[in-house]
Amino acid sequence: MTKVLRDNQKLVTWLIWGALLIGAILWLAPIIGAQRSYRLVQSTITGVLVGGVYALIALGIVVINKASGVFNFAHGWMMLAGGLIFYSFFSAIPISPIAAGVLALATMFMALTTNGWRSLREPRTHLIGIGTGVVVTLILSILPPGWEMIRAVIGAGLGAVLIGLLAERFAIRPLIGQPLFAMVLMTLALSELLHGFTQLIWGSVELPLSLFAGLSQIGIPSPIRITEVLDGPLIIRTELLIAFLLSLAAFGAFVAFFRFTSVGLAMRATAENQKLGQAVGLRVRAILAVAWAIASLLGGVAGILQGAATSLSLNMPLLALRAFPAVLLGGLESIPGALIGGLAIGLVQEWANLLFPGSQAGTELAPYVVLMIVLVIRPDGLFGQKRIERI
Repeated sequence: MTKVLRDNQKLVTWLIWGALLIGAILWLAPIIGAQRSYRLVQSTITGVLVGGVYALIALGIVVINKASGVFNFAHGWMMLAGGLIFYSFFSAIPISPIAAGVLALATMFMALTTNGWRSLREPRTHLIGIGTGVVVTLILSILPPGWEMIRAVIGAGLGAVLIGLLAERFAIRPLIGQPLFAMVLMTLALSELLHGFTQLIWGSVELPLSLFAGLSQIGIPSPIRITEVLDGPLIIRTELLIAFLLSLAAFGAFVAFFRFTSVGLAMRATAENQKLGQAVGLRVRAILAVAWAIASLLGGVAGILQGAATSLSLNMPLLALRAFPAVLLGGLESIPGALIGGLAIGLVQEWANLLFPGSQAGTELAPYVVLMIVLVIRPDGLFGQKRIERI
């Protein structure tokens, strides 16, 4: 009997999973049947909208994994830091020229030295860095009231890029050639560092980001109510809808950049084989720095959108933990998989909240059940690449 089971281990495994799936369907079918149809549609719509932000979070994690093979556990705190920087530039009047100048010049300095300190020997580099820093400082400092959005977008973009460049330069780059586990632990250290930094600067109080507060003044209803549909009304939160659309726009902008620009082509080549890319003349260190900056920028955009839809709080980094199942479901190196995985996890979460009200099944259980199933059945994800290492 033991020999038969051993020889047919794969078949037995699939039979067990099939039996569990049938049991789950028989268990959930009466619960789903007891729900009113409009509530099922409502949860599906909300799940898709929430999944859009999850997809953007997952995309930032995938970018880092493609570039350096590291699973970035600090991504959630990069999200929060980007959202808080946006909040500061959006709500603070006036902006200190000293603070704006330090941020702009530090970002330019880190960007211009991504390939090493030798680039500072060129006079043109000094002119570009100082000139750009001065122009950005003036823009951030002298914009009149009513231009808070432009100022906040520029300031948050600079802050997010600076965080990514600093993380790559001083935390990840010194560990190149070391065991991968060391880099993963470094991302955990980065998460705690950003945790302490955000609490030191902004405190631990929940901050409302009223980015979509004036929607009703321009004729956009909030929320959107659709009556006489099925057997009840549908209510769509306008904030979630706008966050979803902007998340898709940011996702599409990155895909276009990744596929149709020379920097994106270099990133794809480096992600495929760093040694081969270096052999053909690619500046691998600079490309890795660009990847971290872009991932941090994507995380900042996700943090801003999530903060505008809900609020900025210390619970926001937990969203990145819920996005990890989305990354693994789609595939660690798959950009389309990040979108599919994010939407799937959003749907699973909202359906679990609907079917098991009053519990934490949607946020605390369902995504990680999906994670366990994916790891057991298809560890490479739906669109992931299966790599075979020869030793």
